[in-house]
Amino acid sequence: MSDTTVTSGPESASGDDAGEETSGGSIRTVVIAFVANLLVAVAKTIAAFVTGSASMVAESAHSWADAGNEIFLLIAERRSVKKIDGSHPRGYGREAYVWSLFAAVGLFTAGAVVSIQHGIQELSNPEESSDQIVAYIVLAIAFVLEGFSFVQSYLQAKKTAEARGMGTLHHVLGTSNTTLRAVFAEDAAALIGLVIAFFGVFLHQVTGNAVFDAVGSILVGVLLAIVALVLIDRNRRFLVGEPASADVRRRIVGLLLERDDVERVTYLHLEFVGPERFFLVASIDLTGNDREVDVARELRRIATDLEQSPYIADAVLTLSTPDEASLTA
Repeated sequence: MSDTTVTSGPESASGDDAGEETSGGSIRTVVIAFVANLLVAVAKTIAAFVTGSASMVAESAHSWADAGNEIFLLIAERRSVKKIDGSHPRGYGREAYVWSLFAAVGLFTAGAVVSIQHGIQELSNPEESSDQIVAYIVLAIAFVLEGFSFVQSYLQAKKTAEARGMGTLHHVLGTSNTTLRAVFAEDAAALIGLVIAFFGVFLHQVTGNAVFDAVGSILVGVLLAIVALVLIDRNRRFLVGEPASADVRRRIVGLLLERDDVERVTYLHLEFVGPERFFLVASIDLTGNDREVDVARELRRIATDLEQSPYIADAVLTLSTPDEASLTA
């Protein structure tokens, strides 16, 4: 990095979490998922009422939970991009993780708990199902709609993952873009759940044993619980202060050392304060031996340069002491 304003983000330089998808791309992904889930939820509810299938009841609860969650994710996208103000000097980026956490909890309670509870009730008091052809038609339509939504989130994740030289799944699990992770995980779970529901309905029809249908409902619930717990944990990590990876830290040290006015870096702290946004604290040794007042101005100027990057929400720089060890890129 020269004395000029930072134009490339730390995540981009690292290949770890950079050049993140634009907010518009994430919003488009969420909207597509919402429309798909809403249509599927209505169809599954009708099918559950007509057939009496426990698996279809679980799937309808799943889709209603997903549709509700997309609303939380849209709120997350909108609120997290509010401009920095006096009360939030590092921005509102963490709002994304708060609302995404609500969505994950909603998936757990409205999706997982309802599905498991209904499956257990069905085991105790099995009911005959009918009109399985309706269930098959709805499941097929749902698979197409959910598949379209999943492809949208997959392509968005795959494009960024390839740019960073990593696997798509690895990127989804580690990315700071919480809405992308949520939509990707929920759509993947939806497709797997549809397969489980199909076998539950099919085996019930073939054998006449309602246990298969009930077990299908329970399995859908367990699947949703696992996905919800993973999403809850990831949002928790970013809320309490997820640090940047070692590779990102090395890249940032390298960018600082490229400046003509920075001789060495002895301390660096990088913490996510929102999707694609860092709080940076560093101790540096400036070139030359200027007066105290000039040094203070130089530190502020460098920090201001860093904050021009869309990836740096706030930068705090201090002076290194002679006895501190230097960091290397």
